[in-house]
Amino acid sequence: MIRNLNQVNFRSYGSVLPERAHSASPFPKEKAETISLDSDRAPIYRAKSDIWIAGCMGMSILSVCSGKDEYLHFYLDKPVKLNSGVQFALSAFKGSAGVLLYCPEESPEVLGTQTVQQLREDRKLHVDGIYTFFYQEKEQSFLFPGESHPMPELTYVDQGELHSVVEGQDLLLKQGDLVIYGPYQWHMQYADIGIAPRFVTISFDMAGIELAPLLNRKFNAPQATASLLQNMLREQERMDSFSTDIIVSQLTLLLLYLLREAEKPTGSRVKNANIVQNENEIIRQAQQYVAAHIREKLSVPMVANQVGVSPSYLTVLFHKNLQISPGEYIRRIKLQESKQMIRENNLNFTQIASILQYSTVHHFSRQFKDKFGITPTEYAKSVR
Repeated sequence: MIRNLNQVNFRSYGSVLPERAHSASPFPKEKAETISLDSDRAPIYRAKSDIWIAGCMGMSILSVCSGKDEYLHFYLDKPVKLNSGVQFALSAFKGSAGVLLYCPEESPEVLGTQTVQQLREDRKLHVDGIYTFFYQEKEQSFLFPGESHPMPELTYVDQGELHSVVEGQDLLLKQGDLVIYGPYQWHMQYADIGIAPRFVTISFDMAGIELAPLLNRKFNAPQATASLLQNMLREQERMDSFSTDIIVSQLTLLLLYLLREAEKPTGSRVKNANIVQNENEIIRQAQQYVAAHIREKLSVPMVANQVGVSPSYLTVLFHKNLQISPGEYIRRIKLQESKQMIRENNLNFTQIASILQYSTVHHFSRQFKDKFGITPTEYAKSVR
């Protein structure tokens, strides 16, 4: 990556001269050597005394290193003075360029030339595409007998609990937990008696970084990861011409966050842990309370009181970590619960609205259509 040239990041190699030095040269230009550069081969030098370098044509790159360190690359938009002993190379950013090199004492030692390396930083992880992206709403005590497939898959539990059996391990995933299955890794899923889990599954193609650090383990998704999943679900509902690219980009970011989390040494996780853990725990407790009492009359003050914070602070935490208000969260969970009740086919819509504490069945139907784009009647026909 090409760095900005300033006194702070260049101080190990020399000094950056004031930009006005272009007009009032810090060295006699008539005594300077003009060196033509290209973007394929770069001359390599070692300074045997202090050297002044300034760009004179085109866009030039100055690469420097001390000892056995890797080269750092700087855009040469200001004159510099290099310290004696610094090894450096000069190249054109694109096409051709030129620099002025002034040595009042001893000329630099010419070490040869080298092929100009790629100066652009490219992504290491590539999510090339998504095959499936489902929000699964399963019946109580469901059992998925198992499968394997050539693409990796992510499962995230949004509500309830889910057993994930992979590589001989039975991982119990609770709300907010996720697991990733590798390519051709057989896995099965089931729920305990009386549990009707809701979870997200995403199968995708990727390259560039191995997923090995993420496999055969469960993660309690950090709030940043959970927020990305919520954003992806909202984009799936919206699904305009940009949504697929946004979803793929957010999945890439999600995997990078998880890989970073997986590679952290235990000791480094302590930093700011108390604050982050406390916020995560408040949100988790609030979500669990809402899930456990979804058929009761709920309000933001009631939920806040249950988790020991003020309604305003709970609202701040939900907006910060989930990009949604707690009131809207309650409304969405109630509507998800109504879908489960409709699928069970034991109650009519008036009874469902009453159990979920809607003021009228019309209010329930209106919110259902606003959220899912179809009426409760249309949804019932689609699942029966």
